[in-house]
Amino acid sequence: MIRIKQAIIVEGRYDKIRLSSLVEAIIIPTNGFGLYKDKETAELIKALAKKTGIIILTDSDSAGFQIRSHIKNIVKEGEVINCYIPDIYGKERRKDSPSKEGKLGVEGMTSEALVEAFRRAGVLADDVPERENPITKSDLMELGYIGAENSAERRRELQRRLGLPERLSANMLLELLNVNYTLEEFKRLEAGEQQI
Repeated sequence: MIRIKQAIIVEGRYDKIRLSSLVEAIIIPTNGFGLYKDKETAELIKALAKKTGIIILTDSDSAGFQIRSHIKNIVKEGEVINCYIPDIYGKERRKDSPSKEGKLGVEGMTSEALVEAFRRAGVLADDVPERENPITKSDLMELGYIGAENSAERRRELQRRLGLPERLSANMLLELLNVNYTLEEFKRLEAGEQQI
């Protein structure tokens, strides 16, 4: 597993699934051109660019470059790293036919090709220190954010307080909390001892 400190922005969920087997990082799918109308995901990407930096990893076809350009236009502050996959012709296993341009997307890349793309982009996984005392699902359960009667409402309230999108899954919330807080910091925040 390669550890990457920046959040990785990809086009779709199959890209996210593919990368999840290779990297340990926050991976945000844009749902393709859905990003153009999805203000919450756009705000999340902007916030991550400021906090951790983002890596844009879209397909190498024209749609991928349009989405990449849109992201670069909406992110005005923070770190944006462009990561490019090579033009390889073929089709993904789950598809019946090749894409319109006949190129493989992120989901169709080999692990070696993806690692090389990150290397060429200058992303150095060794620079990421091991997070001490991370927040776990058990911690969220203990604090009533998972598995409790009103846990969904408690998560939504926390997300509002933290300025995060309302539609985050519990897993995505956990990832974002771990970018910003240790368990101790989060518990202090919970107890009202720390400003959000």
